[in-house]
Amino acid sequence: MPVVLITGGSRGIGAAIAKQFAQQGSTVYITYCQSQAAAAALQKQYGVHPIAADFRNPGAPEKLAETVLQQAGTVDILVNNAAISVVNLFQCVSPAERAALYQVNLFGTTELTRAILPAMLRQHSGCILNLASIWGETGASCEVDYSVTKGAVIAFTKALAKEVAPSGIRVNAVSPGVIDTEMNAHLSLEDRQGLAEETPLQRIGKPEEIANAVCFLASEQASFITGQILAVNGGFLI
Repeated sequence: MPVVLITGGSRGIGAAIAKQFAQQGSTVYITYCQSQAAAAALQKQYGVHPIAADFRNPGAPEKLAETVLQQAGTVDILVNNAAISVVNLFQCVSPAERAALYQVNLFGTTELTRAILPAMLRQHSGCILNLASIWGETGASCEVDYSVTKGAVIAFTKALAKEVAPSGIRVNAVSPGVIDTEMNAHLSLEDRQGLAEETPLQRIGKPEEIANAVCFLASEQASFITGQILAVNGGFLI
């Protein structure tokens, strides 16, 4: 069965992805930063392997890759899911907040991929799945830097897909709309209702629906799909 590495896998979308892969029989490694209890609960119930990793620290992606490759020997499916968000006016985001956003959301994705890629190249196979965002496609007021990082993830996905396809490696992204996770916990009930009403399907998405898309793109059913951005947004952006 495949070895799967999921960053930010202890909560929300990452946890939903981890559960699905574990239920399929995969060997699943997840990272967590502050949610040790949640990671331990997933380990107990689903048999995943949790590893502490703080992508705000340069060098964390390389250290993580080394640990997983030593333990598992390879990574067949890499899911770059870890991300943070800061909601504020562009000029009010502090330098420290801005640096953390880029370090986690963008460089966490690119540098972990860079560290895992040699193992995939050696076996001439692999699947890389990046979590983008609807805001990376359209931009979001008061989440400018977050939007920039997710837009960069989309460009990274398309460019890397072209480069590694001849080596049997597929690279795709899933671009969620508004999903019911802790990242959106700051939204008021009124805001949530408004976003649901703006969505043609008239509701907010569930983490499991993003996990469904990720697991599909990792499956043999998607073996001829690479370089694509799969939007899962209830029709919010068409």
